[in-house]
Amino acid sequence: MLKILSINTTMLLFRFRFRFPIPNKSSYSFQLKSQFHVSKSRPLTHCEGRLPGEANKILHSLASAWDDVVDSSALQVIPLKGAMTNAVFEVNWSTEKGKLPRKVLVRIYGEGVEVFFDRNDEIKTFESMSKHGQGPRLLGRFPNGRVEEFIHARTLSASDLRDPEVSALIATKLKEFHDLHMPGPRIVMLWDRLRKWLIETKRLCTAEEAEAFNLDAIEEDIPILEKKLSGENQIIGFCHNDLQYGNIMIDEETRLVTIIDYEYACYNPVPFDLANHFCEMAADYHSETPHILDYNKYPDLEERQRFAHVYLSSSGNEPSDVEVQQLVEDAEKYTLASHLLWGLWGIISEKVNEIDFDYMEYARQRFQQYWSSKATLLDNSKDLADNGAADDSVVDS
Repeated sequence: MLKILSINTTMLLFRFRFRFPIPNKSSYSFQLKSQFHVSKSRPLTHCEGRLPGEANKILHSLASAWDDVVDSSALQVIPLKGAMTNAVFEVNWSTEKGKLPRKVLVRIYGEGVEVFFDRNDEIKTFESMSKHGQGPRLLGRFPNGRVEEFIHARTLSASDLRDPEVSALIATKLKEFHDLHMPGPRIVMLWDRLRKWLIETKRLCTAEEAEAFNLDAIEEDIPILEKKLSGENQIIGFCHNDLQYGNIMIDEETRLVTIIDYEYACYNPVPFDLANHFCEMAADYHSETPHILDYNKYPDLEERQRFAHVYLSSSGNEPSDVEVQQLVEDAEKYTLASHLLWGLWGIISEKVNEIDFDYMEYARQRFQQYWSSKATLLDNSKDLADNGAADDSVVDS
């Protein structure tokens, strides 16, 4: 049963059935063992007004509809650490004796993210994913954020991605994700996104920064990469485009995997999504130096082949060795696009985001990986700009 309440400028979507079933560059995981580090500070109370008034109205309406909540106004607000785009809070209420507390997740949208994605499109994707039985349900919306279902599952850690069993579960789930029929035209968005982000990067950068990051050379390379990587037979699917460990959750009992956070999701070449996932294995956003990437952790050939084999076989047909190898090779080439995309993201984020993360150093590492690997990965790579050796200096904003 769906009950819709209108709260001033907000729309509350609430089902009486409450189901208990990541930096992320936009991660918002939430669970008993959260990938977010719960703030060391004490939980905030409702009266401290940490959340927008519109959000509090939605929270009160939700809690009032739950018979087991002791006091709908007695909520705790716990800031969660780990997101690199939004402010994320766990909100909970005490319930009758012997019952688990009620919990929801509140996300307050970060500023300056309009260049990365269209928020209205992201919300439509979120709602469509919910209809497909994927991810958390939308419980309410307010002007600069929303309230989401709290999923009781474990968010993966960086080391989980290297676990063969977990990796196989991810591969299977990713194939299911790619096969979803989502609203909107089934066209590749990668290259237009790269161009858009490059334009914004150049607008925000100083001349010194643009030169240090070789942005002119990158601008020359993008159309060449598009021509070399695109093909008539490329597989297009609805891609997540940010499949890092913080955006993947697992139920420890059922071993079911849930992919969350769809801010960057759109139709793209399937090998790009695999490439991006492989690149994320170099990251640990919860270390003492979350911006540092360790490419010694990049999956070796056997690991990539195993992932590709599980991915292709999850549709029910046993893939040939040729098919597996082709997907592995295509994904490896698309790592170049991944490095450029998230390198540009890093520079823009440094300019528009106040989260404590060394975005510029992150960007430098992604670009450095691009310049060092492009000649090996692409045939006739002499067509690409050869003056882009990454500057080892860190560019400060």
